[in-house]
Amino acid sequence: MTEPDCQFKDAIDAERCQHGGVQTFVHTIRRAVAIAPDREALVCGQDRLTYRQFDARLRRLNGLLSSIDLAPGDRVAVLSFNSIPFIELYCGISMGGWAQVPLNFRWAEAELAYALEDSGARVLFCDRDPGALSDLVERVIRIDLGEYDQAVNRAEEVEFDDRAVDEHDLAGLFYTGGTTGVSKGVMLTHRNLIANAWNMQVTQPMTGDDRYLIVAPMFHAAGSVSVLQSILVGATQVVLPAFDAGTMLDLIQNEHITQTLGVPTMVAATVEEQLVRPREVSNFKVYAHGGSPIAMEVVRRGVLAFPGTQFLHLYGATETSPIISGLVDEVERLGTEREKSAGQSVIGCEIVIRGIDGQPLPAGQPGEVTIRGANVMAGYWNKPEQTEAALRDGWYWSGDVGKLDQEGFLFLLDRSKDMMISGGENIYCTEVEDALYTHPAILEATVFGIPSERWGEAVHAVVVLRPGSEADESELIDHCRSTIAHYKAPRSIAFSVDPLPKSGPGKVLKRQLRAPHWANSDQAIG
Repeated sequence: MTEPDCQFKDAIDAERCQHGGVQTFVHTIRRAVAIAPDREALVCGQDRLTYRQFDARLRRLNGLLSSIDLAPGDRVAVLSFNSIPFIELYCGISMGGWAQVPLNFRWAEAELAYALEDSGARVLFCDRDPGALSDLVERVIRIDLGEYDQAVNRAEEVEFDDRAVDEHDLAGLFYTGGTTGVSKGVMLTHRNLIANAWNMQVTQPMTGDDRYLIVAPMFHAAGSVSVLQSILVGATQVVLPAFDAGTMLDLIQNEHITQTLGVPTMVAATVEEQLVRPREVSNFKVYAHGGSPIAMEVVRRGVLAFPGTQFLHLYGATETSPIISGLVDEVERLGTEREKSAGQSVIGCEIVIRGIDGQPLPAGQPGEVTIRGANVMAGYWNKPEQTEAALRDGWYWSGDVGKLDQEGFLFLLDRSKDMMISGGENIYCTEVEDALYTHPAILEATVFGIPSERWGEAVHAVVVLRPGSEADESELIDHCRSTIAHYKAPRSIAFSVDPLPKSGPGKVLKRQLRAPHWANSDQAIG
C-alpha cells in the first residue's frame, strides 16, 4: 500500500470511529425502513410483513433479548428451518450487539451439542424439541409452539443503539459443514457480512422491485447470502421453509420470484421438474448457484427449462462471508473454455494462486486459492492453530485447488483433499464428474479415490440413473474415456437406487461414501 493509500485508509478509519461505525446490521435495517416502509419485506406462507412491521418486530425482539440480561457479545443459537422468525433472529441478534449461532438442523445431537458447548451459547431458539440440548443453555425459546411469537409480542420495543455496535464486532459464529473435517465456528463480523452484501449487489444486482426466494437452508451461507443485500435495497424476500423442487417452482410462479440462489443439487432437481411439469416462470430473471461445483450438463438443461433466466455461478466459502467470485454470464460461456470458470473476483476481493512455498503462481498454473478482502473472516472460534494455518499475512488460504487465466477468470479444480493421485498423476474429481454428467442416463454422480495396490489410488464413481434409463459400468467408463484422458476415467462404478447422501446445504457427502473403502487399508487417502 502506498503512503497516500495509507493516509486515506487512516482517514476513513478515524471517521468510522468518530461515528461509531457505519457498516453494521443496524444501518442496513434503518435504510430499508427509510426508503420502503410499506413495501412487502418478508413472505412465508400466509404470513407477510412490510418493512415497517419488520422493524417493529425487531425492536420487540431486542426488548426480549435485553430482558434476558445478555452481555454484549454473548452468543445466541438458532436451530430452525427457514422462516420469518429465523430472518428476524438473523438480523436482531446481531443488531443488539450479540452473536448469532445458526445450527445445522441435519446434524446429529452430538454435533449440535458440540457447537453449543464450543460457542458457549446462552440461549437457544428452536422449532423442535431440543431434547438434551436444553441442558446446555440457560434458556430455550420454542418457535414451533408459538412461544417465540408470544414472547416477542409481549416484549417492549427497544431501539437499537448503533453506537453500541461496531463494524468490527462479532456478528455471528457460522459452523462449517461436515464434508471436510471437524466443524469449526467461523467468526464473521458486521464488516464481513456487509461487505458480502455489497459484493452481491455488484455481482447479482437487485432493486426494490425484486422478489428473492430463500431456498437453501439459512444456517448455511448459501441460504443467508442475500438477506442483508435484499434489505439494503428494500427488496421482498420469500421464504421456502424446506427445499422441494415442485414447491419451489410453485412459489416462483405464484409469488413472481425474480431471483434465487441454490446449491447444484437443487438446481438439477428444479430443472428436471420444470422440464416435466413446467410452471410460468417469465419473471424469473436470475438463478444463481454455489456451494459446490456444478456439472455443465445441468446448466445446459437449465437453459431449456428456464429459457429467459440468467444462470450465475458463485464461488465462496463460509470463511469469506461467503462470496469470492462470480461468473455472471454463464449461459453465454457455454461451449467456450470459460464455461467451467467460477468467474472473476468480486469487487473488493483479491484472489492469488499460490504454490506449496507460498509464492504466487503465474496464470495457468494450478495451486491453492488464497483470498484477501473485507469479507475474510476474523478467525475460527477457540481454534488459534487452525486460524493461524488459514489466515496468513492477511490472506485466507482456502484449501481449494484452482488456477487463474490471463484475465483473472478462476478455474476450480477441486478441494485439495478430494484430489486423487493415481499412478503419479493428479486427477481432479470435478473433471470426471462432468464427464459422467454428459451421459444422458446420469441423474447424479460423485467421484473419489479408493485404494489400489497398483496405482496407489483408483478413480471410483457412484452414480444414480434417471428413472427409466439404463447403463452399465463398461458403457459409462467408455463414455468418460471418449471425453477425458483414459487414466482419468473411473476404474469402477457403483450404482445407487437412492439419492446420493448430502449435507444440510446439499453437498454430496463424499467422505461418507469413501470411508468404507479405506476402513481396512493401511494407506492414507491422497
